[in-house]
Amino acid sequence: MIGEHSTESGAHFAFTDRWGGVSAVPYEELNLGGAVGDDAEAVRTNRALAAKSLGIDPARVVWMNQVHGRDVAVVDGPWGSDAEIPAVDAVVTARRGLALAVLTADCTPVLLADPVAKVAAAAHAGRPGMVAGVVPAAVKAMVELGADPARIVARTGPAVCGCCYEVPEAMRADVAAVEPAAYAETSWGTPAVDVTAGVHAQLERLGVRDRERSPVCTLESGDHFSYRRDRTTGRLAGYVWLD
Repeated sequence: MIGEHSTESGAHFAFTDRWGGVSAVPYEELNLGGAVGDDAEAVRTNRALAAKSLGIDPARVVWMNQVHGRDVAVVDGPWGSDAEIPAVDAVVTARRGLALAVLTADCTPVLLADPVAKVAAAAHAGRPGMVAGVVPAAVKAMVELGADPARIVARTGPAVCGCCYEVPEAMRADVAAVEPAAYAETSWGTPAVDVTAGVHAQLERLGVRDRERSPVCTLESGDHFSYRRDRTTGRLAGYVWLD
């Protein structure tokens, strides 16, 4: 259920895989996305199961209405209802015990925390969001709450790798013009983009040194959802919270 889970000085980072939930085909099993066509009750059950496995309260998880942009919301509690969830691609908090969640199925989930300042962030970095600068925007919001980039711990989760994310040559050129580190080539020799590499390059320039990336490529892994592979499929989640 939880593919990766680590703790750094009171900051928790976790990424799910697709197993251990109740959703039926084609969302089997642990689909955590509420806007992909799955049964709403199954998604609620899955979210409760994932939170329980992490030892967190499912009612204390902040979700986003992700739109591939760069807008950031600073939060101090869960939204009152699903209708109140804003269209943002990053959430930041200084509230301990509040879990921030990001949904993905090939895009790069980015979890950030300054364990000293007790500030955390979760960001959704697909190709458009990485180019737009959603991760730098999230770090900026963290700094405004007292975080120091030199103390920030960054973890990126399962995502499509640069060897699999094929794009047209013109698109690769446009992306690389903004973030050269994202320039890539598929394993079969065609133009590609490495979003995760781009994210880590942005973090490096911001002074974030403590960084780790998951080795999992979602397109290659049958244990993870992949939109590029399956189109109609579920969503993984990344969670970050502070003790």
